[in-house]
Formats: sequence, C-alpha cells, structure tokens
Amino acid sequence: MHDELQSKRCARFLKALADPERLRIIQHLRRGPQTVGALARLLNEEVANVSHHLGVLRHAGLVVDRKLGKFVEYSLAPEVTPDDGSGDVVELGCCRLQLGKK
Repeated sequence: MHDELQSKRCARFLKALADPERLRIIQHLRRGPQTVGALARLLNEEVANVSHHLGVLRHAGLVVDRKLGKFVEYSLAPEVTPDDGSGDVVELGCCRLQLGKK
C-alpha cells in the first residue's frame, strides 16, 4: 500500500510541534531568521530551554541553522515553507499549519 500521507515524516513533524514553546518558536521564525539569544528574549525564556527546543525542531526537519561567526541563526526549513513567501503556513505534507489570522 502506498503511504500518500508520508506517515512517518508527518508524525515526526507533529510530535515536534506538540509543545507550546516550540509552536511559539515557529511563530517567531515565520517572520525571519533569529538567533537563540534573540528568540530567548522574545519568548522570555532561558537560552538553554530555547536551544533545546530548537534542537528538537531541527532534528525533525522543521528548522535549519546557519553559522554566523560565533552565533547560529535559525530559520524555517525551505521544505516546509510554501513558495509564496507569506510565512503564514507551515506545509507538513500531510497537513498544513496555519499560523496567521485568516
């Protein structure tokens, strides 16, 4: 049987998103790349906690990182960001996460 939903991939995404802090991180990253420190300030959270959540999101394939000198910048993975550039949708393949107001 063909798995049209890509069940394992989709389940990995949904597990990573099943945390309020990680959803908040995704909401901030839709506006553009951020460092761990900047996200920690925006979320009013400890850097170590935000770093942990970013690791989970990166491992799931929802965010990518880029080294900028001594900093690491995180952004939404191109695979989950529609080409229209709106930033309001995270495309999981099996479903879409609508982040903005409709």
